[in-house]
Amino acid sequence: MAMRCKILSLMAKKKKTRKATDGPDSGRKIVTRNRKARHTYEVLEELECGVVLTGSEVKSIRDGKVSIDEAYARVTDGELWLIGARIAEYPQANVMNHEPDRRRKLLVHKKQLKKFAETATQQGLTLVPLTVHFVRGRVKIGLAMARGRRLYDKRQKIKARSDREEIRQASR
Repeated sequence: MAMRCKILSLMAKKKKTRKATDGPDSGRKIVTRNRKARHTYEVLEELECGVVLTGSEVKSIRDGKVSIDEAYARVTDGELWLIGARIAEYPQANVMNHEPDRRRKLLVHKKQLKKFAETATQQGLTLVPLTVHFVRGRVKIGLAMARGRRLYDKRQKIKARSDREEIRQASR
């Protein structure tokens, strides 16, 4: 009997896990990032939105078989669509598999959609996906309103970064 109580008391002293609202990540598990986006574009505003997916797509994303390098978002008929994202086929899905390059509907609130749709129609602005991540088991896309950088802007950014690095090394 004493042994059983000891086991139960040990079981009750499990480590507490962090809640989804704690910390900087707030329960996010990032699957992929569009690393070229922040170099190619100047990010003006960011938005997190859900995605309409099939089961085989979610399983493929969990395996990390997703690419958003060539992807962008477009507002058509009052809906936000992700175009050009590639989610590889899930091998175990057999006949019930999905089409890898299909358009996917993004889920946002109407106010956010209206705000993004108005600004997206301005010249030189585009909607670029930055991340694909999981929040509490659901797939989310980090979308950014961005303006394309010119070549000289990219050079200035690289030069400023190298200058900061030189100052940091000199101060050591």
